[in-house]
Amino acid sequence: MPQLSVYLDDRTIAQARENARISNLSVSKLITKALDKYMSTQWPDGFETLFGSVSDETFQRQPGVSFSSDVKRETL
Repeated sequence: MPQLSVYLDDRTIAQARENARISNLSVSKLITKALDKYMSTQWPDGFETLFGSVSDETFQRQPGVSFSSDVKRETL
């Protein structure tokens, strides 16, 4: 398995070590799992080019619908 050197500040490595200890994992395995999760939640390559690519007539803007027809939000 290839190796990778990563430079972390003291606070980050301390947090990684503590989280690895709590999770009963090595720091390497903890970081591998975190990277796997991060990369699996990203949009796939080329996703942004899909905008406007559907020519199906059911994907058309409906006439007479505007944001002014939307329900007013409550003020917090």
